[in-house]
Amino acid sequence: MTVPRLGGTAPDVTLVDQHGRRVSVSDYRGAPLLLVFVPFAFSDTCTNELIDLRDEFPLVEGSDVTVAVVSCDSLFTMKAWGDAHAYDAPLLSDFWPHGAAAQAYGVFNDDKGLAGRGSFLVDANGVLRWSVVSELGQARDLDDYREAIRQLP
Repeated sequence: MTVPRLGGTAPDVTLVDQHGRRVSVSDYRGAPLLLVFVPFAFSDTCTNELIDLRDEFPLVEGSDVTVAVVSCDSLFTMKAWGDAHAYDAPLLSDFWPHGAAAQAYGVFNDDKGLAGRGSFLVDANGVLRWSVVSELGQARDLDDYREAIRQLP
């Protein structure tokens, strides 16, 4: 699978958030969106990454970036994780069709049936401006997010 091309339009996937609402990437047009794909909500690395994102929000003072987390977990798992960790940002379920969003962004792991660690920064016009894909078990660096957000046009 191939990660979408930087400078191209971000794949407009539709997912369900932790409250059962259908949400599309295009719903966020008008402000930047950071999509953060994680394998499983309750795994140690994922939990630590998401808590860091929660505690450091906003990543860049004065920016209006929305951080949305995507996992192949069910919406019920995403809600339980959000409730357990006081996480109010969008938690999006890529449960069914299983991994369709992760596939569209080129981070679905067919062998394990989960999303890999990929992050994608979409600008206010829906253009993919930055991405990073990390190995399973390897957390992403918040400073990389900050620098990418600062570079937005």
